[in-house]
Amino acid sequence: MSLPSKTPALRLRLSAAAESIVRAGHPWVFAASVRRQNRPGKMGELAVIYDRHDEFLAAGLFDPDSPIRVRILHKGKPEPLNRAWWRQRWEEARARREGFFDCGLRIADCGLKEPRTGLFQGRTTGFRCINGESDGWPGLVLDRYDTTLVLKLYTAAWLPRLGEATELLAAEGNRIVLRLSRNIEATAREQFGIEDGEVLRGSAPDGPVVFLESGLRFEADVLRGQKTGFFLDQRENRRRVELLAAGRRVLNLFSYSGGFSLYAARGGAAGVCSVDISPHALAAAERNFALNRDVPAVAACPRETAQADVFCWLREPAARRFDLIVLDPPALAKRASEREEAMRAYSRLLAGAMARLNRNGMLVAASCSAHVCAGDFFDLAREAARQTGRGWEEWLTTRHAADHPATFAEGEYLKCIYLRFQ
Repeated sequence: MSLPSKTPALRLRLSAAAESIVRAGHPWVFAASVRRQNRPGKMGELAVIYDRHDEFLAAGLFDPDSPIRVRILHKGKPEPLNRAWWRQRWEEARARREGFFDCGLRIADCGLKEPRTGLFQGRTTGFRCINGESDGWPGLVLDRYDTTLVLKLYTAAWLPRLGEATELLAAEGNRIVLRLSRNIEATAREQFGIEDGEVLRGSAPDGPVVFLESGLRFEADVLRGQKTGFFLDQRENRRRVELLAAGRRVLNLFSYSGGFSLYAARGGAAGVCSVDISPHALAAAERNFALNRDVPAVAACPRETAQADVFCWLREPAARRFDLIVLDPPALAKRASEREEAMRAYSRLLAGAMARLNRNGMLVAASCSAHVCAGDFFDLAREAARQTGRGWEEWLTTRHAADHPATFAEGEYLKCIYLRFQ
């Protein structure tokens, strides 16, 4: 994918420190690191970076309006970044996921009339196909929901190349929906006439798209939902919760569309309580339960919902206790400046959840705040456990699922800790 131009190639030179960082494999070049460039660059064009010895260092997508001035595509020996090169990169991303999911499966082919946990445990048609920088596609995410692909862009540098990217990825699904991060919506609209939620290929869905995850049906609002329509990154933790749920009373805090609740129900939970401040999220959870009413364990599980601010709900007198609590809040620190307040908020949530645990109860606590590192979050949870005065043990910590690889520090955001209390 290249932009035709009669002008000379855009050539950049960086600070010595930035050279070392790029050479070590970091995928971003910040504006402050650019020492020289031969001409003003255009949005989305290929920037070629040379080192202090005038040797090729790397090439990447240029964005003149972003603090991340270049997103690295290739480093080392120079190569033509042509269509064949992009095709190879796409094939590599697919190969990393080979055997993980039922890539050829279609939900209409499954005949799910009497699902059983064991029989359909592996049936998954919702997963991440490309995870941005960590798959060599900086600033671009591609998720699949059955036969629908959702392409989400986090940098405007992809906007001039959108047609080429769509053509390259089209063979994977019947429909491609475009989602845009908020920071580039105005640029997309004003400079390219592109809107968030546009259908780039195929017909527009007449409602949420239904897909399979571990044999359970879920809906994804691919046009307007958070992220690309569903939180695919928590799949493996949902599966673990299912294995822990048998006979337990389960509390799902920040339940959103009920993923953890539904897995717990199929796992044989004695009851499930879902708490979220959004009535739309709770309504989506009800629809997801309805999609799986033919699963006996789901149909038999008593469940209730509470529309409430979780922080306030946890401050209420703890008249009810639970055997398994899932605490999975949205990102509490979206910027580095919010980190300290997020740490205090996590402490309050952890303490409040632990106070609701029965004897021999289990807490599953997660964070998706990239500005709170895994070590700090885990230490915070351990300290909160010590403060309870109860005996406890750390059962497990988890990070990213295989289809959400994180190959650089800023790409690491998801962490989860499992604590068992006496």
